[in-house]
Amino acid sequence: MIKKAVVKVTLKEEVLDPQGKAVLSVLKSSGYNNVRGVRVGKYIELEIETGKNTVLIENEVKEISEKVLSNPLIENFDIEIL
Repeated sequence: MIKKAVVKVTLKEEVLDPQGKAVLSVLKSSGYNNVRGVRVGKYIELEIETGKNTVLIENEVKEISEKVLSNPLIENFDIEIL
């Protein structure tokens, strides 16, 4: 059986987000003047075989997120096992 893990990676609040600013600029020029801010992140889905218990899967996904999917100096991540 295979489980799905979802990892959402976002920039830390204190880190500038030039991509978010570019999206905000396009939204404003398109008439969406009520939008006050945009932060852009990453959404990643992993398919994992369930030969391990949920705690071991969560620990493995956390390790993958810290070492491969994010830059811990400037990004946060959130994990959800489905």
